[in-house]
Amino acid sequence: MYITCRYTEDGKMAKQDIQFTAYLSQSLEVLSRGGALLVSTGKNGRPNVMTIGWGTVGWIWGKPIFCVLVRPSRYTHECLEATPEFTVNIPPRSLAGAVAYCGKVSGRDEDKFAAQNLTATPGRRVAPPVVEECVIHYECRVVEKNSVIQQTLSAEIDRSAYRSGDYHTLYFGEIVAVYADADALTKLA
Repeated sequence: MYITCRYTEDGKMAKQDIQFTAYLSQSLEVLSRGGALLVSTGKNGRPNVMTIGWGTVGWIWGKPIFCVLVRPSRYTHECLEATPEFTVNIPPRSLAGAVAYCGKVSGRDEDKFAAQNLTATPGRRVAPPVVEECVIHYECRVVEKNSVIQQTLSAEIDRSAYRSGDYHTLYFGEIVAVYADADALTKLA
């Protein structure tokens, strides 16, 4: 298989379109070990980045779907309700500090892109941008959302994940674009 490399005006290698399954196992591994970066856009048009550790990808309703979980108390929840699109960005290990930071600070209080020197690059098919420094990007449009219901949740998960009662909303995003750095696998190692 040959990959044709394109370059941007500043001489950097352009991100390559890929199948949504191309780096799926690697993306889920990053999600489970430290988190990915979810970007949403609020009513004000300002992008917000949040660390997520819970999510899954699959084929639902005949569409490729990235399902992310966001608590109603989070600023990202407000953004997703205003603009039902998001990007999931898979960071290299070198961004571990920024990923940790974006999981602790609220976008209500601070511009996390600026605070962590992250670049918001326009999405190809959705309003929220991607995090340029990440190596794999999933652009998604919400096609369904629902809330975790305490009465139908296992008691063990309820005790371990919802002590505060802040039950997640699940956002099912149809994956409308996926692209990656040509050397994504070496950057994830």
